[in-house]
Amino acid sequence: MAKWAGWLGRLGSRLNRIEARLDELRAEAEAEARGDLPAPGALPQPAAAAPVPGAAADTGAGAGAGAGGAAAGAAAAVAAPPAAHAVLPQRPDPASVVPWGMRVAAEVSWRLLLLAGMLWVLMKVISEVRLVVLAFAAALLVTALLQPFVVRLRRLGLPRGLATVVTAILGFVIIGLVGWFVVWQVMENLDDLSDRVRDGINELKLWALDSPFHVTEKQINDIAKNLSETIGTNTEQITSAGLQGVTVLVEVLTGILLAMFSTLFLLYDGKRIWTWTLNLVPAAARPGVAGAGPRAWRTLTAYVRGTVLVALIDAIFIGLGIYFLDVPMAVPLAVFIFLFAFIPLVGAVVSGALAVVVALVTQGVFSALMVLLVVLAVQQIEGHVLQPFILGRAVRVHPLAVVLSVAAGGMIAGIGGAVVAVPLVAVTNTVVSYLKAYSREQLHHGAGGVGPAPHGATALGSAARGAGSGDH
Repeated sequence: MAKWAGWLGRLGSRLNRIEARLDELRAEAEAEARGDLPAPGALPQPAAAAPVPGAAADTGAGAGAGAGGAAAGAAAAVAAPPAAHAVLPQRPDPASVVPWGMRVAAEVSWRLLLLAGMLWVLMKVISEVRLVVLAFAAALLVTALLQPFVVRLRRLGLPRGLATVVTAILGFVIIGLVGWFVVWQVMENLDDLSDRVRDGINELKLWALDSPFHVTEKQINDIAKNLSETIGTNTEQITSAGLQGVTVLVEVLTGILLAMFSTLFLLYDGKRIWTWTLNLVPAAARPGVAGAGPRAWRTLTAYVRGTVLVALIDAIFIGLGIYFLDVPMAVPLAVFIFLFAFIPLVGAVVSGALAVVVALVTQGVFSALMVLLVVLAVQQIEGHVLQPFILGRAVRVHPLAVVLSVAAGGMIAGIGGAVVAVPLVAVTNTVVSYLKAYSREQLHHGAGGVGPAPHGATALGSAARGAGSGDH
């Protein structure tokens, strides 16, 4: 009986272990179905062994042996698992080791490098097609000047095509007449100017000899001799420069034709061209660009009108001062002052210096000083009264931005780039200011101040500070 009781006890304990294992497998299957798996490396907790009815009914030695077998089986069931290999600590994410400020600086840096590369490629493309870009920019400036006349003719009842043709023809004729007048005046006064220049050089020579600088006639003759020898030895370079001048003249004529055709089509079909351009913009950014476009055009129109008016006032008053001081070529110099006024700051200095030099070599030092006073007075009135009143705050650009933009435009595309640089900066300032205000308004009325989720290396630290977990 004792043997049978021990065998029954061992069988009962094995059945208990099998039942506990089945319960564990069933629990794991249910957890897997729910997606709630235990953490890796966690030990399963065995279920308590249930008492066996047959073993509980027996008494005496058999019961003691059965109890001993059951205790041995339970001890074997809860025995410690075999020793496992030590788990090495997992290495942290590399981005979590780098400080937050360095991660932000890195992400900003590669974006800036990407923008710099894009700008470099854009400058390369513009330099290759500089003629087309300058012609289109000139067409935009002329269109901004002539469009109000098209609008007025349309209000008078003229069809759009006829109003465009009439405005374009009148505008091109006026511009052509101005250019022809300048060339005609220069050719008419060239002989007289050369004689006066020769007399002025002789007067300067006599003044240098009588000056306290102790300049001798031999030194002046040596300077003249060296100048003539330099011109003689550089004849080939001068000839090549003349040939390059012919090439430049052909390019200028080509650019003028491109500008004329572009102006004609912009005056006639400007709205459709703008609508087609908007279709190239991504749909998410299209409302902001659609709102920035008309504001940019108003800025450009105000800049062109104000610059033309300011240049006309400068040319009239400085021209009158030169005329009353009896300086030759007063009218051509006034036209030059008008044209150079389209290059802010630099153009005024160059045109004023040209007028002073002409007065110096033709009328003497006193007339040159008087011309300098007239130029400075008019330019001061222009800078402090006319430009703030006429141009207004909408197109006001800081003088440092004007100087830097004119220098950059001149280095990239010469005189044409210097002319286009300042209106480009003014338009860009208007567009950027509007887009910033538009984005703030959309953020306030739309997302309620919640920005886009962080991306890249900064996402880890951002999520750790915000939610305290790795989800982002």
